[in-house]
Amino acid sequence: MAPKTRHFACLLGALLAFVARAATVARFEDPAELATIARKAAAADLTVHDRGERLEVGTIAPGLALRRCAGPVTATRAPGLRSDRRVLLELRCAGPSAWHIYVPVQVVGTAEVVVAAHAIVTGTVLTSADLRLQRIDLDALPLGYLDSTSIAVGLTALRPIAGGVVLTNQMLLGRIAVQHGQMVTLVAESGGISVRMSGRALTDGLVNQRVKVENLSSGRIVEGIARPDQTVEIFVP
Repeated sequence: MAPKTRHFACLLGALLAFVARAATVARFEDPAELATIARKAAAADLTVHDRGERLEVGTIAPGLALRRCAGPVTATRAPGLRSDRRVLLELRCAGPSAWHIYVPVQVVGTAEVVVAAHAIVTGTVLTSADLRLQRIDLDALPLGYLDSTSIAVGLTALRPIAGGVVLTNQMLLGRIAVQHGQMVTLVAESGGISVRMSGRALTDGLVNQRVKVENLSSGRIVEGIARPDQTVEIFVP
């Protein structure tokens, strides 16, 4: 075979192989695209508080080729695994190539939280000198941790607290700000713009404590800081 003919045959073979691979890929879902769908859906349930945190999507169907969906792939919260930092999503395709898979999504990274600057005795009314901020892995954080020293200032220690311990709602006592089931005003501020919405408290909360509330306009459950006058300052990602 002449050199030019062999060169042409090689190019043609490479082109056909590329087309075959592209056709195969086109017939199946791209795991990266599915991960993007899951991440966007999880953002409605999980709150990322600062730049040290991010949403991590679990492995998408390892070793399983999912046929390309003719319509949009939907993502809904599945029963079972769910917390402030984890949610289980069901990705579903309807139609001729119907399939569904479960994908876990969690908040990973570190968060800046309030710790005791030194040993604190029972009955101490906390001041800024008693507190400091420290960045800690999320998996090591207890429930009800505080992420701002202003939350703890003015509250009273219910028990002895060792230096370096992460402060939580359960360690401190303050004035009741909202009660479970109470109607509250949600306040969200972003870029100098303040938005107020109606909400319903899902947990009791002292002044400056973290509470869960339902946004009555959207039905979403969000987390915020209880403030005086039945106001809850919600986090804006």
